[in-house]
Amino acid sequence: MATRMTVSANYGTHLPCLIKAMSHSTGDVLELGMGVFSTPYLHYQSIISNRKLTSYDNNHGWAQWFIKYGYLHPYHEIIAVDNYDDAKIEKEWDVVLIDHSPIERRTIDSRRLANWAKYLIIHDTSENGEKEHHLSEIYPLFKYKLVYDKDKFQATILSNFISLDNFWE
Repeated sequence: MATRMTVSANYGTHLPCLIKAMSHSTGDVLELGMGVFSTPYLHYQSIISNRKLTSYDNNHGWAQWFIKYGYLHPYHEIIAVDNYDDAKIEKEWDVVLIDHSPIERRTIDSRRLANWAKYLIIHDTSENGEKEHHLSEIYPLFKYKLVYDKDKFQATILSNFISLDNFWE
């Protein structure tokens, strides 16, 4: 039986950042907030590069949908949480995607991961959303910041470990 969902191309505007960060790294990957663009890409990229992907979501039905359609794999752990405070994320990660709801959690969890992630990618960082996400509060926690603004819905790459000067090369 098919599942109907509304999908917008705006949901994939973080993919260029993810693709490039994955190509610059080889270690574990964390996804906070699963989606129809990021999860399939990270899932298959993790399998072909033999690296661990951990995906968290607070929508249990959404997490179960990905499990039902074959995204659970030895290289891909899917965890549904009621509260992201319960997510065990304080460990070293090469790539982290911050794309979860509610949007104010993005600031909280970016702060938690500031000294754990080589590349931390936050989706939907446009200034017009600042009233909701308050991401400007966490930018000073990072040595390096790069904004991908080639789309209406921009993404931001942050790091305390790797200069982003040559990120797009």
